[in-house]
Amino acid sequence: MIWKFRKHVIDLTARGIIMGIVNATPDSFSDGGCFHDPDEACKHGLKLLNEGADILDIGGESTKPGSMPVSVEKELGRVIPVIRALRARTDIPISVDTSKSAVAEAALEAGADIINDVTALRGDPRMGNLAARSGAGLILMHMQGIPETMQKAPSYYNDDVVGEVAKNLSERRAAAIGFGVDTTAIILDPGIGFGKTIAHNLSLIWGVPRLSSLGAPLLIGHSRKSFLGGHAVCGSHEDARLPAALAVTALARQLGARLFRVHEPRPHKEALRMTESILNA
Repeated sequence: MIWKFRKHVIDLTARGIIMGIVNATPDSFSDGGCFHDPDEACKHGLKLLNEGADILDIGGESTKPGSMPVSVEKELGRVIPVIRALRARTDIPISVDTSKSAVAEAALEAGADIINDVTALRGDPRMGNLAARSGAGLILMHMQGIPETMQKAPSYYNDDVVGEVAKNLSERRAAAIGFGVDTTAIILDPGIGFGKTIAHNLSLIWGVPRLSSLGAPLLIGHSRKSFLGGHAVCGSHEDARLPAALAVTALARQLGARLFRVHEPRPHKEALRMTESILNA
């Protein structure tokens, strides 16, 4: 299981990797406003690397439930200074979390290596061609609807969320390949919390074996999300959700997931390595 993009070749056969989240936004659901200043965002990214992140994911537009899109200019102003500053200090892969091809292209020129598109190439007709010609890594995520309305009574045919998400991700992967994206550059993400109820999210975690069989490594982005709150014995606030999130990381890795997008790399990395030690015993 190889993830290959630009100058990077990452062997995911026996180990999972951690993607650290850098939200350069004033309104992301968990840490919005904390790293809105480019210097602070860069410092935070370097801190995440020191804590074990293998990849950094830089976002300049919140996609939390109820959020509204921002302009290309505003998003560029948030992410490009951060990517440039981080690229000057590290060679690790950098991802840009965007659905706009203009932002993705500028980010790649500034030093990013990966496009993390929550619309799975549906949001911008130019994104597929950009991903293909740039040789960037490409993360395709499932989302029902749009962030503004996605959590208003999400539902799936026959309540088969795993089947519907698997079908959609398979179709989006085929679309990316149709644009010319190399199969080894693609990562799939079931979109935990993006148009899903708590029950849907739990089903998707248990459905990781099926979702991991679609021809691309699977990413799970569950960190601090609200579905964890109902299982946090210390309360529902984001800071109390870490134990539940670590349980998801360990189980999802056992079931076949390979990438984990998180806010706190160190404990997730430790959970990942312990799980892999047990699996390889």
